[in-house]
Amino acid sequence: MRLAALISVGLLAACAGAAERADAAQDEALQLSASGAYLAGRHAQRNHDYGAAARFFSEALQESPDDFDLLNRTFRLHIGEGNWEGAAQLAPKVLETDPRDPIANLFLSLEAVRRGDFAAADRGATQLPEEGIHRLATPLVQAWIKLASGRYDLAAGELAPLGDVRGLGPLRDLHWAAIADLAGDAKTAAEKYEAVLKASPRPTWRAVDLAGNFYERSGRRDEARALYRRFAADAGASDQADAALARAAASDLPPPRIASAGDGIAEALFDLASVVNQSETRDLALLYGRLALLLKPDLALAQLLVADILEAQQRPEAALALNRAVDPKSLYGWTARLRVASNLQALDRTEEAIAELEAMAAEKPERPQPLIELGDLLRQKQRYAEAAEVYDSAIKRVGEPEQRHWTLFYSRGIARERSGNWPGAEADLKRALELQPDQPLVLNYLGYSWVDRGERLDEAFKMIERAVQLRPNDGYIIDSLGWAHYRLGDYEQATRWLEHAIELKPQDPTINDHLGDVYWRTGRKAEARAQWERALLFKPEPEDAEKIRVKLKDGLGPPQKPPAPATAGDGG
Repeated sequence: MRLAALISVGLLAACAGAAERADAAQDEALQLSASGAYLAGRHAQRNHDYGAAARFFSEALQESPDDFDLLNRTFRLHIGEGNWEGAAQLAPKVLETDPRDPIANLFLSLEAVRRGDFAAADRGATQLPEEGIHRLATPLVQAWIKLASGRYDLAAGELAPLGDVRGLGPLRDLHWAAIADLAGDAKTAAEKYEAVLKASPRPTWRAVDLAGNFYERSGRRDEARALYRRFAADAGASDQADAALARAAASDLPPPRIASAGDGIAEALFDLASVVNQSETRDLALLYGRLALLLKPDLALAQLLVADILEAQQRPEAALALNRAVDPKSLYGWTARLRVASNLQALDRTEEAIAELEAMAAEKPERPQPLIELGDLLRQKQRYAEAAEVYDSAIKRVGEPEQRHWTLFYSRGIARERSGNWPGAEADLKRALELQPDQPLVLNYLGYSWVDRGERLDEAFKMIERAVQLRPNDGYIIDSLGWAHYRLGDYEQATRWLEHAIELKPQDPTINDHLGDVYWRTGRKAEARAQWERALLFKPEPEDAEKIRVKLKDGLGPPQKPPAPATAGDGG
């Protein structure tokens, strides 16, 4: 009988204390019953402590070895954690019950590839599914194994099913090109790389990197450089393209990006992880990403992807370890270091994050990105004056701003406004709109600020209404429209819009505060106090919290006369 089915309500209560201590006592699993270990594992899994979950489930499995659900759950947790020894012990047991299990068969095939036993890998690959989401892995793995088995003539046929899946034709051609390249079929490789590059007006860096690498090694260095330059121009900036151009200019011949069938399968699994890295299939993306690292532990793209998934699972410590493992000399080393700073910030290690970004800014004084990240960090920490100064330096590094730099002026505008420099903030927000007209975030921020200050109300109102049109489900923008009506004394419309904003953002302190104000003005004083109390629960900034406490004590004074609408002659 399944272990989960044996757990009664009373047992849940009895084991609750043990489950609550799962994170604090790693060896506690040894002292728990099978049921208690199972519960502790579930608790750890719900709290995204997958390492602890795997340990607890392993303990429960010792006492309930026939529970297939528990076995399969533990096996997948081992893979998700990169615990290959634990996965290797459980994979054959999974297949005893379900010989067609896709992850167990894939894992054992990859283990055979690692050993160089391609006959065993081929046998395992034949058990991979031909339907469901896992079917996408089957053609790629089988094609690379055919190449490793000396059957290049069969590899293209194995890839054919991918062409039947909408949108995956370029992925098929990319791996066809890489397989042909490794097999020494330069003519087919060139044809397929060109097909990939033509499939999109803006090919991904991954396609550009693999094709450019092939061109460089084939004596087509000028074509490679042109490809890198075009990508950098389309992207606006690219650390990877800049590094590739520097290498090509130095005439350094790069090694093949994919040097073996194992490398090819690792790259394929990374591609699949990228395809399925969506909220509803993120666990599968983690498994594919980890399996890519099983075959190629230093595959930087897979390291970054798995770290990204761990961040989404609220596991910054694990993400930090992976981002730090990326070779700083690789094309992705700079990106990884920026992510390290982000992980440190998530762990509340703010000064370490600041030191990392300052070091990067000093190493490459022409690059604005470390300063932009630093400004964002300081702004999140409400160190607005410092943030504004850092953004000043970043803007100097940018030179002549382009359309994509609207975010930099928008960010500095916020920092300036919050630090009391309204003229500077207003200038920045206007500059952001010059670079990106109709940008709803900027329209909202500038329009809201004008309304709150009683300035340029006609123009502000139109800005906010336009922002609402562009983002009708954004609670913050809806709040701005409600607040604009409030400032103009139209409490009926203010109530309508602010109640809608609360539906969209029920835990925002500012929106709750605003709704409390409009309730007070319409005579709903008990509801007003309730909204102000809710606002305090959601931790507003200290100065706002003090204002709310005063309102709870004294209420609102007589309404001020609504500001007069702006006229055509108003400046600003």
